[in-house]
Amino acid sequence: MATLEIKDLYASVETKEGRKQILKGVNLTVNSNETHAIMGPNGSGKSTLAYTLAGHPKYQVDSGVALLDGEDILTMTPDERAKAGLFLAMQYPVEVPGVSMTNFLRTAKTEIDGKAPAIRQWTKDLSGAMKKLRMDAKFAQRSVNEGFSGGEKKRAEVLQLELLKPKFAVLDETDSGLDVDALRIVSEGVNRAKENTGLGIMMVTHYTRILKYIKPDIVHVFADGHFVKTGGPELADELEESGYDRYLPEGANSESALA
Repeated sequence: MATLEIKDLYASVETKEGRKQILKGVNLTVNSNETHAIMGPNGSGKSTLAYTLAGHPKYQVDSGVALLDGEDILTMTPDERAKAGLFLAMQYPVEVPGVSMTNFLRTAKTEIDGKAPAIRQWTKDLSGAMKKLRMDAKFAQRSVNEGFSGGEKKRAEVLQLELLKPKFAVLDETDSGLDVDALRIVSEGVNRAKENTGLGIMMVTHYTRILKYIKPDIVHVFADGHFVKTGGPELADELEESGYDRYLPEGANSESALA
């Protein structure tokens, strides 16, 4: 059983108007085999939380800790966090020209495991995972995400998730830009990863449509830089019906909060 425990996390970002506090005392515990849906309005800080955990240099941790099995990942470099078992599926995956998908994935796997996977087994695992995600085998030789459609990029993210086998995955709006078929295929990949490894999941999303495929155990409302309500799966249905306005600071709305 692995545990990711975030305690009283504050983080800020530099803006034209000066440094701005985005995360304002975040507390959350995610265990193996748990799926947490993090929902909230635009600009509430959900993606900031995801990227702060992953170690994006844009975000400065002001105070607090994020303990992965007792070790504070916030003191680690981004690659050390990945080796410790944290994975981030980005909302907008970047292109890496000149680096093939297969080389990128095998190098990452080698770094995480401490040894290179056997070629024959690796080829079999990569081919099998790509088939399940309905990815053309030719994509393995293409540069990472270069020229990929939005749906293809999201499938490539889940391909990494399935092959690298992290302890915890932060999925930052994985459902954005996906049509119905791609959403189902990507969700099935996430579910497979959880079933095969006992993965703990933090899933950032605005909408409930992905929750029809990836069933959350716990749903959180994130607004004004921290969690304001926690409940079961039924909370997502409540949010779909009533929106987020009740959870916003006075005078704000769901489109302008922390925009």
